[in-house]
Amino acid sequence: MNPRISTGNLYQQSLGAMLRKQSALAHTQQQLASGRRLVTAKDDPVAAGTAVGLDRALAELTRYGENANLLQNRLNLQENVLAQAGDNLARVRELAVQANNASLSSEDKQAITAELEVIRKELLGLANSQDGSGRYLFGGTADDRAPFALSGGTALYNGDQTRRRVEVAPDLLVDDTLPGSELFMRVRTGDGRLDAQADPANAGGGVLLDFGLDAAGNWNGQRYAVVFTAADAYEVRDGAGTVVASGAYASGDSIVAAGLHLRIEGEPAAGDIFAIGPAGQRDVFATVDRLIAALGMPDDTPAQRAAQQNLLQSSLRDVATAQEHLVDGRAAAGAQLAALDGAGELREAQSLAFETTLSNLRDLDYAEAISRFSIESAALQAAQGAFVRLQSSTLFDLLR
Repeated sequence: MNPRISTGNLYQQSLGAMLRKQSALAHTQQQLASGRRLVTAKDDPVAAGTAVGLDRALAELTRYGENANLLQNRLNLQENVLAQAGDNLARVRELAVQANNASLSSEDKQAITAELEVIRKELLGLANSQDGSGRYLFGGTADDRAPFALSGGTALYNGDQTRRRVEVAPDLLVDDTLPGSELFMRVRTGDGRLDAQADPANAGGGVLLDFGLDAAGNWNGQRYAVVFTAADAYEVRDGAGTVVASGAYASGDSIVAAGLHLRIEGEPAAGDIFAIGPAGQRDVFATVDRLIAALGMPDDTPAQRAAQQNLLQSSLRDVATAQEHLVDGRAAAGAQLAALDGAGELREAQSLAFETTLSNLRDLDYAEAISRFSIESAALQAAQGAFVRLQSSTLFDLLR
């Protein structure tokens, strides 16, 4: 028995087929208008999910790029500040050399002192530099307040020792600017490894000109003292006061003992002491202060002139070491800037790969879509024509 097919059922089937053709054509038309293959997630659920993940990855790369731009700005500012500070220390060094001239008048020394005080103020201002957004460059993570301040004429560091690490690419972190304590406060004295000083209580005219490791280089890292037992004789004693060497002194000759050597010029007095050992630490502001103090010392007697010369020589060595210290800081910043450049190249490569994949997932193949649009248009026209034919197919037409 054949099932009966009503006219209404035929109408419903034809209308449904026509609507489906219209829907497919509208979807293809929307694809052509937007240029996207994925108009909705149901078009390709797997591809749509992958595209969402890639969108998030691209957004992260954008955020990394913003982090890198901010960090690069701070590191470039650090480079500029350290370059200016280095120039200031170079001028301090020139003034220290000039101050070593015994023929300087009191007025000359006052002029040098005045310039040194200005430079010291400039150095403090550079150490309190900001990044343009109100954050201080050299305060560590405590960058919401000035890291350096004067208290009783002494520079104090109010920042912390923490250095931020900023993510500038996936799993790639770059350090922020150095804390000011590392750049301006913890600066080695002497030559950076060794330091030698004349005792301020020395009564003779001996001036320490040079020091360092001897040719054998077998220094054990301890501190030693050259004690003059007479104007032409000395003993070298260790930290416990034990005599490890002795000899006759002649002005300008090197004293060699315990893997070290010192060269002293002039006429020391019995009891004068020259100490040598591991280099200590001193901030750059105190180094300038010592030079200013040396210029203000009396120089009426040979002993006073020798004390002044010893302090000037010591300050000159400390300034040279401070210059090298700032150069090291600039080198460290340069390494971070190079790392930022590498991170930028990595972000660009990843961004290009992600965008290419997204294009393959989302972008429309216009040739295929236009061909499909033509086929679907013809199919819709055929469905509409069939529906019109169906409308005219009725038994009542046969009764005429």
